[in-house]
Amino acid sequence: MGAELRKIMYIEDEPDIQIIAKLSLEQVGGFEVQICSSGVEGLAKVKAFHPDLILLDVMMPGMDGPTTLAELKKMPELKNVPMVFMTAKAQPLEIEHFKRLGVVDVITKPFDPVGLPAQVRKIWTSAVG
Repeated sequence: MGAELRKIMYIEDEPDIQIIAKLSLEQVGGFEVQICSSGVEGLAKVKAFHPDLILLDVMMPGMDGPTTLAELKKMPELKNVPMVFMTAKAQPLEIEHFKRLGVVDVITKPFDPVGLPAQVRKIWTSAVG
């Protein structure tokens, strides 16, 4: 992992959310963003992209976020890559459960497009210290 956050992979099945997050992270945050529409696509593209951080939707058809997270965690080359859930399911007990699964944090949807890059950068900084 590099000294700064540059490359973000976002695994999200909703096209509208993909567009807003990509615009926010690229235009406001200056990040390089790889969008994947499913857990399967994310798993297929993650090694070639070499993300510094992975954002994951929780509720996706087919392979959901927790299942995708478990598969990503099996890849040795991702052991130092922080992973973050983005979800509307953000009650305290749910967040606690997601963190036990291995994410470093949870971003609540709907998110603020202007504030998202700073929020992601803050999470990344605290995760990699």
